[in-house]
Amino acid sequence: MTKRSRTRQLSSEEKRLWSHVARHVKPMKGKRLPPEPEQGDKPATAPAPPAAPTLVLPPLPPPAKPALPPLAPVERRTLQALRRGRRDVDSVIDLHGMRQEEAHFALLHFLHRAQSSGHGLVLIITGKGGAAVGSGMFEERGVLRRMVPHWLRLPDLRPLVIGFEEASAQHGGSGALYVRLRRGRGAG
Repeated sequence: MTKRSRTRQLSSEEKRLWSHVARHVKPMKGKRLPPEPEQGDKPATAPAPPAAPTLVLPPLPPPAKPALPPLAPVERRTLQALRRGRRDVDSVIDLHGMRQEEAHFALLHFLHRAQSSGHGLVLIITGKGGAAVGSGMFEERGVLRRMVPHWLRLPDLRPLVIGFEEASAQHGGSGALYVRLRRGRGAG
C-alpha cells in the first residue's frame, strides 16, 4: 500500500482558519506555531470559488429524561388509620393464583384505571405463597409476592406509583401491599 501525498494546497482562508485554531492550542515540546499568514498570500493552485463558511455542529443529544423520584414509603399516619379501621383503601386487586404474565398485565391495567379514577391508595393482594404442594425440583412458590414489588419499581410504573408498604394483618399482611398512587393528570 503506497502512501498518498497531498496534492492540494490550503487556501488563504483555510490557512487563516488553521492559524486561528493553532493560536489557541499549546504547542508540543520542541514545536512552534505556524506563522500567521499574510493577507497577500496567494494560493498555489487555482482559486476555488468562494464558498459560504459553514459551521458544522454535532447533533444535540436527546434531552435527558428527568430522573425518577425515589419511591417513598406510605405515610405513618395513613398506615395507622388503615390498621385502626379509620381509613379504607380506595380499590383492591387480588392477583394470587394468577400466573406471572397474567398478573403483570392485570396489575398494569388496575393501576392505570385506579389512577384515572382518582384513587390515591390501593391494595394489591399477592398471596403469601404457602408451602410447595409437591417436592418438585422446579416447584416455585410465592413468585408474585417477590415479583410485584419489583414491578412497582420499574420505570414504566413509576409515573403511577409514589410508594408501597407491606399491608397490615387485617388486609393480608405479608401477602399484600398498600400502594400510594400519584394523581392522574386529568384528576384534580
